Amino acid sequence: MITPARTRYARSGDVSIAYQVIGDGPIDIVLVPGYISHVEMIWEIPTVPHLVERVASFARLIMFDKRGSGLSDPVVGVPTLEERMDDVRAVMDAAGSERAVLFGISEGVPMALLFAATYPTATRGLVLYGGMARSTWAPDYPWAAPAEALLESSREMAPYLYEGAVLEIMAPSIAEVPLARELYAKLQRYSASPAMLEQLFRMFLDIDVRAVLPVVETPTLVLHRRGDRAVNYQASKWMAGQIPGATYVELEGVDHSIFAGDGDALLDEVEEFLTGVRRTVEVDRVLATVMFTDIVDSTKRASAMGDKAWRALLDAQNDVLRRELGRARGQEVKTLGDGMLATFDGPARAIRCGRAMTEAVRPLGIEIRVGLHTGEVELVGDDVAGIAVHIAARVGALAGAGEVLVSGTVKDLVAGSGIGFADRGEHELKGIPDRWRVHQVTV
Repeated sequence: MITPARTRYARSGDVSIAYQVIGDGPIDIVLVPGYISHVEMIWEIPTVPHLVERVASFARLIMFDKRGSGLSDPVVGVPTLEERMDDVRAVMDAAGSERAVLFGISEGVPMALLFAATYPTATRGLVLYGGMARSTWAPDYPWAAPAEALLESSREMAPYLYEGAVLEIMAPSIAEVPLARELYAKLQRYSASPAMLEQLFRMFLDIDVRAVLPVVETPTLVLHRRGDRAVNYQASKWMAGQIPGATYVELEGVDHSIFAGDGDALLDEVEEFLTGVRRTVEVDRVLATVMFTDIVDSTKRASAMGDKAWRALLDAQNDVLRRELGRARGQEVKTLGDGMLATFDGPARAIRCGRAMTEAVRPLGIEIRVGLHTGEVELVGDDVAGIAVHIAARVGALAGAGEVLVSGTVKDLVAGSGIGFADRGEHELKGIPDRWRVHQVTV
């Protein structure tokens, strides 16, 4: 697995811009972030190392924080698109890149478009994901909300932004996963202060680069997920129609965040567009019982303990969980911040392991909860994927302190084992079709 790169700084006028360079492929890709970013904190999101590693397999990836965000210098006043273009040039110069593909994400799309039109010789190509040419409604641009509605929505959400509430819009498929909310809340806090966030939002409301679209001559790929709740896919579809020769690809999914949903499907399109080759990934499918664990009230505990003590506690917890996994012939897939994803070749062993885990961590002064589901999973490298993984995560999110919850599938498979259950009713699991019956393990 790829590891975080060293953060460096480029000078853009009087402002220092933080950036990282990953990989050494023949194509330079400059990732133009959306609303906010943090080049170091982003690595804590579990999907990021895999996605970055994929890009680095065929390109040299250059990531940066825009001025006023993340590790770049804070600024007084709202940055203009022109100043942000200067920041990209400064980062490219510092990284030794004379010509690059600009990969614009969300609010980074307008700036990438403007850069390509202004500096065509420095732009090798454009990849535009989840973006828009104009940020607010106009009579001839019906795909965005009116500025007043966006301001009202921003005021209502403001008290909850730093608690992970942004996931309800940006990544609804993982909005109910406690770890995801904690990580995105942390990323939000580290990326911009409330005052800076407000300035950046007001700047966003003034964006309109529609006049630039017909003069973009750079090869362009436009990508959007059809169910995106943050930006209407029609905005990208229309934008692609205005850019000469642009290719538009509509993807399945409801997530606006590039780090949620099927990131590999998105990168398949990017890799084929830039290299002419679509990667063939061998996928093995097996039946497995999937386990998710996480610490109850972890955000409160982490704040009270401080980073160093919290990290020591997580290390101690992981040692305990691995010991119990070994006894039950479970397979660790990966750690997830304050929890773990694991698989088992038998549901009864998974249940007993989950119960043992909840007891074994109590001497550490913590309570964990466990979710289990049995189904077909895809083995891709060292990771697992598929709907069974998502169901296990959703079931775990319903559990309380010290509880092991299982799907009805798991309960049916262990009939006659002597394991007891209490019915916890039927539930709608976000992003999962139908209603699912959930049971609590009692003995």
